[in-house]
Amino acid sequence: MRAYSPLAMSKNSFGSQATLKVGADAYTIYRLDAVYKKHPEAQKLPFSLKILLENLLRTEDGVSVDQDDISAVATWDAKAEPSQEIAFTPSRVLLQDFTGVPAVVDLAAMRDAMKRMGGDPKKINPLQPVELVIDHSVQVDEFGSKAAFAKNAELEFERNQERYRFLKWGQQGFRNFKAVPPDTGIVHQVNLEYLARVIMTAPQNGTNLAYLDTVVGTDSHTTMINGVGVLGWGVGGIEAEAAMLGQPVSMLLPHVIGVRLSGKLKEGATATDLVLTVTQMLRKRGVVGKFVEFFGKGLAGLPLADRATIANMAPEYGATCGIFPIDAETIRYLRFTGRSDAQLALVESYAKEQGIWADENTPEAVYTDVLELDLSTVEPSLAGPARPQDRVALGGVKKSYTDAYETYKARPKAAKKSVMTDTSVAADKEVDNGSVVIAAITSCTNTSNPSVLMAAGLLAKKAVEKGLTTKPWVKPSLGPGSKVVTEYLEKAGLIEPLEKLNFYVVGYGCTTCIGNSGPLPAPISKAIDERDLYVVSVLSGNRNFEGRVHAEVRGNYLASPPLVVAYAIAGRADLDLTTEPLGTGKDGQPVFLKDIWPSQKEVADAVEKSVAPEMFKNVYSDVYAGDAQWQSLVVPEGDLFAWEDKSTYVKHPPYFEGMGKEPAALTPITGARVLAVLGDSITTDHISPAGSIKADTPAGKYLLAHGVKKEDFNSLGSRRGNHEVMVRGTFANVRLRNQLAPGTEGGFTKHMPSNDVMSIFDASVKYAEEKTPLFVIAGKEYGSGSSRDWAAKGPKLLGVRAVLAESYERIHRSNLVGMGILPLQFKAGDNAAALGLTGEEIFDVDGLAALLDSGFSGGREVTVKAKAADGSTKEFRATVRIDTPQEILYYKHGGILPYVLRQLLAQP
Repeated sequence: MRAYSPLAMSKNSFGSQATLKVGADAYTIYRLDAVYKKHPEAQKLPFSLKILLENLLRTEDGVSVDQDDISAVATWDAKAEPSQEIAFTPSRVLLQDFTGVPAVVDLAAMRDAMKRMGGDPKKINPLQPVELVIDHSVQVDEFGSKAAFAKNAELEFERNQERYRFLKWGQQGFRNFKAVPPDTGIVHQVNLEYLARVIMTAPQNGTNLAYLDTVVGTDSHTTMINGVGVLGWGVGGIEAEAAMLGQPVSMLLPHVIGVRLSGKLKEGATATDLVLTVTQMLRKRGVVGKFVEFFGKGLAGLPLADRATIANMAPEYGATCGIFPIDAETIRYLRFTGRSDAQLALVESYAKEQGIWADENTPEAVYTDVLELDLSTVEPSLAGPARPQDRVALGGVKKSYTDAYETYKARPKAAKKSVMTDTSVAADKEVDNGSVVIAAITSCTNTSNPSVLMAAGLLAKKAVEKGLTTKPWVKPSLGPGSKVVTEYLEKAGLIEPLEKLNFYVVGYGCTTCIGNSGPLPAPISKAIDERDLYVVSVLSGNRNFEGRVHAEVRGNYLASPPLVVAYAIAGRADLDLTTEPLGTGKDGQPVFLKDIWPSQKEVADAVEKSVAPEMFKNVYSDVYAGDAQWQSLVVPEGDLFAWEDKSTYVKHPPYFEGMGKEPAALTPITGARVLAVLGDSITTDHISPAGSIKADTPAGKYLLAHGVKKEDFNSLGSRRGNHEVMVRGTFANVRLRNQLAPGTEGGFTKHMPSNDVMSIFDASVKYAEEKTPLFVIAGKEYGSGSSRDWAAKGPKLLGVRAVLAESYERIHRSNLVGMGILPLQFKAGDNAAALGLTGEEIFDVDGLAALLDSGFSGGREVTVKAKAADGSTKEFRATVRIDTPQEILYYKHGGILPYVLRQLLAQP
């Protein structure tokens, strides 16, 4: 195995190595135009593929990357089905703490395994820069007061000290690893405003190497960095760990879809409305596994913050990335956010020298397909109530909610509970179906965008002046993406009106969008439970899947920050805000949304007057220092982590137990039972442990048995470093509907052949005792949503050997292979229903080992046999979704991490 590094010397087959002078400085670069001499058609490659071309030129070693790989990129066929595998080496790795903690846990466990197997533990070290931002642990426990931020920060630190000590040890114990302490900002905003280099530099053989900044991250919204022309996307924690250890990301050269932008946004439309429109448009086109690139005359008037908003939601429209070019707007933003003059000069000089600088004279690239979007057609919108691609024009939200409610009412229900008699929930109206109970300005999507945040503040100011207030059953919150946001809102005089509407700062992190919305007030929660209410959240995030925002909230709408404020005032989702009033003003007259909506000029003036580069410089001047609590953390020293036996947050994982120096032969999958039969659009939120922990669940019972009080449970996400908790929370989403256990909702299944209905975890324990391998059967888009490693790790620990689905989301399919789980795909037209599968059958998979040994030379299909209780057998063909030769190796080794560990162990 080659120890990959962005600094590795290239074989330079194309003679591309050259010198770039920027002022008094000289840099070694790998010139793209050296390839054009042999392959002139490469000049018309999309920007994103030119980034890959530079990556391969620089990392050419004749083994993992050779001259033919470079030529394959240069001669890319825009229309051909992707088949060319390349080894992409990201320049750096980005982590957030929910996904970062288990990544660092695994590295620490790999060090232990390396020592046990006679190797050097110090070989387990990041080879690329790795930056982790602690941003996913803050919860909205407190709200509606100035004390909210301090109280939530205090609770966050109390709950997470074990995790934070571990991360601080990692910062000291691993080379090339840095951690941004809690209460600083959201990972993607910190990346955009501070961490991104656009062009990176590093010493190499006595010179300085300049190369393109590329990144993979353990959060699917890593794509936000595409807004500044940095190619990056989300990967599973497993894949990120391999990248940290020098393994390239194995990928197929993708299709690239171009989106030609024209016109400009009209009055009333925001960047949020634009990204929801793009999401709907691209989902309809179908861009899963593809790159998306934005270009055209409309770029000139599109601020970088708006570009980043669009790039952020690439996972929602299904693309690997949604990238924008490097141009004058990129430089303006880098200057605005406090980057040095030397860095600005390097970025501009490098981009122009390499021919990747975009302006009005840039010729159009060749794309697989080109879509058109006139920005002037964008209208105020929301998306929901359960998927980010389901855009609804503002005037259609009332019908959208009503339709969803009617569908919900039509579902079979359990016996009705008694109607709540306590009417103290609200002063003038009790919470009811359609009530907005959560209104959150949250998430990286919008809180990095000054225009929509200023619009929210201006709308709040006008609302307060009219005498409007938020409804008493609404839980409002403001979770800025960085402290810069608070500074410019204060300078603009808009914090006070937001606070008058109860939008107090609750924390600097990813809160409501990932389910850290905290508890609803007890009377509200009681009303929802006793009356089985269909209530709603409105949030400025990027995810609104079932059960994600809050377990008690069934409908979730994504909206721009000003619309979040508007719905907090209205208090209901079953209103048409284009024709019905938000409320009654202090003069007794109805107030409509149009009466308080700020104009584009008002927003632009506020941004111009109140946002300054000095704010970014001040906030990020000591970003790694942390507050007094972080600085006071005492952590153990040494190359090996001192695991704490009593810890319920950080536990030594079992992935390397009993591992030999060579992989064992593949064991066939025979006699498998089905753990779950699931429908379409099963997201990683349905699979991966997330949200709050209930005392009567397997995870809750485990914590109680280990002396943890219910009030100290914290969230499942915060306990991702403890596999015992996480495996008990896998497939435990309260909205999961397993067709094997009809009439249930949540993590239940039917154990076969006993026919006993029990929790999925308890069933997995029984199956393990019986030495029975497990299957999961699913529909389309299995594993869509966040790039959560535990959506693959959890099933692995439950005993799942294979998943059989109609289709997969890109990252999750890769993660399954990375954990040694076999992803199988139904043939077109087949599914469980069409084949008459109930999930009560016994399954065998024939021919897998021979297929893998042949490198798929004989095709990619295996035979699946399903034997029913009456002895009858169905046979059908399924496609093996191990997509690259490198993934074959990972699967044979039992996953990426055992493969990497064995390769490092074999190195002298």
